Amino acid sequence: MSILLLAGSPSSPSRSTRLLHHVGERLAELGNRTVRIQVTDLPAEALLHADFNQSDIQHAKALVQAAEAVVVATPVYKAAYSGVLKAFLDLLPQDGFAGKLVLPLATGGSQSHMLALDYALRPVLSALGARHVLPSIYATDAQVVWTPENTLQLDPAIAARISAGVEQLTASLAAVRAAAHAGAAPVPFSQVRCSV
Repeated sequence: MSILLLAGSPSSPSRSTRLLHHVGERLAELGNRTVRIQVTDLPAEALLHADFNQSDIQHAKALVQAAEAVVVATPVYKAAYSGVLKAFLDLLPQDGFAGKLVLPLATGGSQSHMLALDYALRPVLSALGARHVLPSIYATDAQVVWTPENTLQLDPAIAARISAGVEQLTASLAAVRAAAHAGAAPVPFSQVRCSV
């Protein structure tokens, strides 16, 4: 099993993709296996025409299906996630993220776009059946700086949020794996009894 790193930026390189790769490195340091999809590497015609049967699209969908968790990164434009990410998410089945943990990441020009993750992206991730959408991490362009030495400099507040997000994702995956190993089945809400 693996964690899918889903890069939804229309440009390369980009701050959101660099942030995603940084998170991937942190996850790997904790012993997690990651795989990557850069949506712009998929055939544009297949994305635009929703060609579900195109081989690269089929392979990308198989990577999504096989992943235990997804870290999805996008720039925020006009208070929404990127169109190229939307084109890919539209190709997934209605339950494309069923049972998966999801960590959303985004970058934008200012703090005024921060709520786009909760109002635009989170509902889509939930509609795709995500088991749990972890707290989003949003960084402004000024908080994610690529230096001439090809290193990533993160604002201390963003670095702390990334550490917390990576730890929470890893711990949540461990809990899901332990429950599956123990044979614990989820209890349907209709069977929950509550007394006051």
